[in-house]
Amino acid sequence: MHISAKADYAVRALLELACQPARPLTCEAIASSQEIPFRFLKSVVGELRRAGLVRSQRGCEGGYWLGRPADEISLLDVTVAVDGEVITLRGETLTKLDYPGPAAGLPGVWRRIESDAASLLAGVTIGSLLPAEARKRPSAREVA
Repeated sequence: MHISAKADYAVRALLELACQPARPLTCEAIASSQEIPFRFLKSVVGELRRAGLVRSQRGCEGGYWLGRPADEISLLDVTVAVDGEVITLRGETLTKLDYPGPAAGLPGVWRRIESDAASLLAGVTIGSLLPAEARKRPSAREVA
């Protein structure tokens, strides 16, 4: 199994945003806090924005916020947003995978692993990963 750096960085960025819901955070602040390479994070946050998981505002008061409540963003949402698939085999999806002869049963095992991983990721939200004290903070919507 391989968890991409993009997926790891994306989840860590979303957790930073979820911990500071009342104000926008810049990519610089997130990168510094999480010790993530800024240029790489900027790309990852762009993918999260296109997927609707974060929203942005330009300008001196700008930055990034969660695009929806932390309890509504699953790790599966994040993985699909930045990687496109949960599991690939040599860069290909598992849907049409077919092997001949004695290996004919193996694609089913790979697909079952993918299904189980997707179920696990779907059951874990950004909100559920937050420390207890961060879950009690008001969101930007509640402050405004």
